[in-house]
Amino acid sequence: MRLAERADDWHAACAADAALAALGCPGEVGFGIRAGDDVVTFAFRDGRLTGAARRTGFEVVAEPEAWRLFFAAEPRPPHHHLFGMLMRVPGTAVTGDEVCFAQHAHLVRRVLEIGRAVLAGPAPEAAAEPGGAVVADQAPEAAGEPGGAVVAGPARPDRIEGRYLRAEVGGEPVRLFCEHAGTGRDVLFLHTAGADARQFHHLMNDDRLAERCRMVAFDLPWHGRSSGPPSEPPGAYALDTERYVATIMAVVEGLELDDPIVVGCSMGGEICLELALRHPGRLGGVVACEAADHVPGRQVAWARDPRVNQALFVPEWVEGLMAPQSPPEHRREVWWGYSQGGFGTFSGDILFYSGDWDARDRVGRIDTARCPVVMLTGEYDYSCTPEMSRRTAGRIPGALFRTMPRLGHFPMAENPGEFAGHLMWALDEIDGKARGTAG
Repeated sequence: MRLAERADDWHAACAADAALAALGCPGEVGFGIRAGDDVVTFAFRDGRLTGAARRTGFEVVAEPEAWRLFFAAEPRPPHHHLFGMLMRVPGTAVTGDEVCFAQHAHLVRRVLEIGRAVLAGPAPEAAAEPGGAVVADQAPEAAGEPGGAVVAGPARPDRIEGRYLRAEVGGEPVRLFCEHAGTGRDVLFLHTAGADARQFHHLMNDDRLAERCRMVAFDLPWHGRSSGPPSEPPGAYALDTERYVATIMAVVEGLELDDPIVVGCSMGGEICLELALRHPGRLGGVVACEAADHVPGRQVAWARDPRVNQALFVPEWVEGLMAPQSPPEHRREVWWGYSQGGFGTFSGDILFYSGDWDARDRVGRIDTARCPVVMLTGEYDYSCTPEMSRRTAGRIPGALFRTMPRLGHFPMAENPGEFAGHLMWALDEIDGKARGTAG
């Protein structure tokens, strides 16, 4: 089917879409979606679709076969999102004014989502098995309701409690906001780039985890509710391996955590591997999610370009890393959390995640007999793909790796109920290794 054959239906659906209208901003823009000589254009004025564009500032171009895979009712990675295609599918590109594209990436994303519904019809139920999913190495699913699900009822406090920890990092004082929930062995959560500990709130309210773990999470300096060092001006933040390790260990010591299992995601997963190498005697193990020994290609200048609204672009840059099967309410929470990041915080983290961090020459020295390593990666993650994580785990003697079907780059936040089962499996594996060593 040619895209242009459904242009009228596509335009009508866009004009009626409340989510697209909510993303609108003042001004005018026109853009096109192109597959060879087949193109559909869209014109917006003050956030409202006015029809086809007479002139376009940019076009999003891909091969017809790539668009066919993208517009499937339940697309496979990396064709599930435009940014995945731009990173991983040859022939996909933005032509014309790239700054204009960055300024309006939120509109393009929603227009393409609407196009998928128009061209392919409603997606299958989230519970349906994606075609071709790799399930041989899937961790057991958790039973029961999704972890920490918000249910209707009378107002009541949840189980998470928080307070500030005064610590010293790099010779400077910082106030770090820390939270905890549950009872049992200590588990320390590390959030992703540009985010904060709220990513773990649903997990921390999961009854199954709360019965076996004392879960702790904290906001890095300049993130969430934590302050930065007094001498560092806003916007100067730049994370590196030394600063990251020092901050985490300050929390471990300051809160007197007892052989904690450290669970980190994305950049938090990367630093888990460094912690396992440097501090095996102080940790009970690590669960490195969405991590590899090197992740190139994720630095993006638009994240702090004064011509681009950071609060719109950064959440769009990461939104596609989530699996399309993840519940919409959780996907929106992740998007909104990224929209709240302070200036330069996300880009400062990415300097570590996709720059300073390169452990290809040292992950093989991790002693998993002293610090067990489990690696988990969602199948829809095109930033750190399952194959990248699998290769890294293969370089670490004794490490375990599992692909997580139907999950993306933010498993604990985008689909906490699904991820809880994988996490409990990982904790069981680490506990089993500890018992074997003790025996």
